[in-house]
Amino acid sequence: MTIHSATLWPDRRTLWRWHFFAGLFCLPFVAFLSLTGAVYLFKPQIDDWIDWRYDHLPIALSPSPERDVQTALSAVPQGTFLAYELPRTSQSAARVLVNRPDGEAVRVYVDRNTHTVLKTVLEERRFERLVFRLHGQLLLGNVGSVIMEMVASWTIVLIVTGLLLWWPRHQRGLAGVVYPRLGTKGRTRLRDLHAVTGVWISVFLVLFLVSGLPWSFVWGHALQSVENTVGRQTSVKDWEIGAVPAATVIAGRPVGQSQKLPVKDSMDMPGMDMPAPSPSFPEGDLLSSLDTVVQTASTLSLPAPVIITRSGSMWTVRSDTQNRPLRESVTVKPDGHVTGQTTFAQKGLMDRIIGYGVAAHEGLLFGGVNQAINLVVATGLLMMSSAATVLWFKRKPVGSLGAPPAMPSQKYGIVGIATLVILGLLLPELGAALLILVLANRMFARLGPT
Repeated sequence: MTIHSATLWPDRRTLWRWHFFAGLFCLPFVAFLSLTGAVYLFKPQIDDWIDWRYDHLPIALSPSPERDVQTALSAVPQGTFLAYELPRTSQSAARVLVNRPDGEAVRVYVDRNTHTVLKTVLEERRFERLVFRLHGQLLLGNVGSVIMEMVASWTIVLIVTGLLLWWPRHQRGLAGVVYPRLGTKGRTRLRDLHAVTGVWISVFLVLFLVSGLPWSFVWGHALQSVENTVGRQTSVKDWEIGAVPAATVIAGRPVGQSQKLPVKDSMDMPGMDMPAPSPSFPEGDLLSSLDTVVQTASTLSLPAPVIITRSGSMWTVRSDTQNRPLRESVTVKPDGHVTGQTTFAQKGLMDRIIGYGVAAHEGLLFGGVNQAINLVVATGLLMMSSAATVLWFKRKPVGSLGAPPAMPSQKYGIVGIATLVILGLLLPELGAALLILVLANRMFARLGPT
């Protein structure tokens, strides 16, 4: 039996309807993601600017990480040690991460000469952390993560239908296909700005969407389950799945294994700029070996930031650089001897693929060029979304959405249906939404006139 092209491919009206409704839902979020993503793209530079004064202090002449930690704990009543961030230069303040009783992580900046508190800030309220949660979760936790995953799923539908609508049929030449006709006026120029820009951007956008899915709540946990099944899961994930407390991210494991250091009552006032008393560490105390471990960590030349944590009797020194392929984790004994090292190359294949994708997504895989490309893509997405919005307002009748009307003769086509089924299986939220749409369509068809 021969399959005619009319039943193989969806007709143009069907494509328009799918593209229109997907765009109506996605474009506001796409514009929002472009703006927040462009800001987060420059996280290293913004962090350096915010912390400039804490990296240009007098050169540390008598550094003592143990005393710095004791000072930090004094600034957070009933706090427990979470991590110590290795100072980047001799003029940098010590950054000590403390876990509060309510589970909130606090970053304490300590002068390494005077051992006084310079600043305390909740990790979740740091600028880059707020932008991260805004970009991926709308500040709504796992609910926001599911919403953004739904947006990503429908954006892929938007891209597929957009490419099929862009595909030239009767048009000659490259104008309006490969490059926009900027010399024209009105709808033609807006259409080209939207369609041609969308085609060039779509390749990068798909990579952004796919590389962002491992962070999402549903898809990320599904991937984790697959890794558990095949036995290739790493002990510590290099990315967050859904809403993960900052303390867990810093510790690299569920928090709750830290031990509390004794803190004198006289130092319980947060932010007090006074010297800490000389700590008295009894033999076998939790942090009695921190100075030695920090000395060892300083010789490892790991990419910054370098986080030092403790679990049981051993210390872990790890690089938390955004360029994940450069990350390493080293196990150090209390006497400073290295007993083990884990590199990016030792991770499972899936973890390495995702690591490369996440680093490229954040603009740090190949330095400034990566940032520049991502910024161009974000700008293009904003331009494309704006052009689509203007086109919609110009074309839609007053008092209606202006959606292309459904035609009794419209065809979804075998290719169209197969594509939706495959996408629905790969993207759980999209599959659930499509199933709801099909059931609702049948229900309304039965309730309508016969």
